[in-house]
Amino acid sequence: EPTVRTELMEQIPPIAIFLQETRPNFPTAFFEYLMPIVVRYLTDVNNQVRKAGQEALLILLEQDLVAQSDIENKVCPILLELSAPDSDDEYKVEAVNIICKMASMLSRTTVEHLLLPRFCELCSDGKLFQVRKICAANFGDICNAVGQEATERLLIPKFFELCSDSVWGMRKACAECFMAVSYTTSPEVRRSKLSPLFISLISDTCRWVRQAAFQSLGPFISTFANPSSAGLYIREDGTLSIRPPTQDVNSNSCQPSNSITLMSS
Repeated sequence: EPTVRTELMEQIPPIAIFLQETRPNFPTAFFEYLMPIVVRYLTDVNNQVRKAGQEALLILLEQDLVAQSDIENKVCPILLELSAPDSDDEYKVEAVNIICKMASMLSRTTVEHLLLPRFCELCSDGKLFQVRKICAANFGDICNAVGQEATERLLIPKFFELCSDSVWGMRKACAECFMAVSYTTSPEVRRSKLSPLFISLISDTCRWVRQAAFQSLGPFISTFANPSSAGLYIREDGTLSIRPPTQDVNSNSCQPSNSITLMSS
């Protein structure tokens, strides 16, 4: 019964945490018994079971309970299979969603070598706009996961495609994550490539795209500032914040230093 499998999957993370805390043979037990269940349920015929499996996997990754070898040899191959061009539409949408959510929890090498090529393919998926929409909405997170070199070499061309997509929701999603993408690039790319691209978004024919672009204008401008002098920086959660100048902190050492959140990505 699907409800039994769903309930079972919801118990996997607590069991894994219990094993890690109380059993010295945790890695072996997890590898032999729990991880195969999680991987199998990612391809279950019932969508509720698959959703429970995806949520369990993300919790396990957040808690750092999955070995790097398991991620590379068991999880990633399944996700690549589900997101293949000839895969079922529903499976593909789910796979790209979990790939995007996983990216920030994996090592840069794993993301760049195993997941990035497929992500770039999915950005150009002409069959399902839902797939392109997920890619656009999570573009900044993928850029942050792979770093400047891979972003400029592989992702920026795809970002240009999505920013000129025929579906206005795609262009709006790009406008919303523009700051995060810009922050990952070099000043030269920011000036010569992203600035003209941003101008096209604030001049878009759709007012929803224009509105999203104007809301991102300040954060985008902030990426041109020198962090050491302006104090602008991006937290790990993607929040754009500002530090008080060093001299102010020193002169008011008895005062707590506040971090002002300007805008969340």
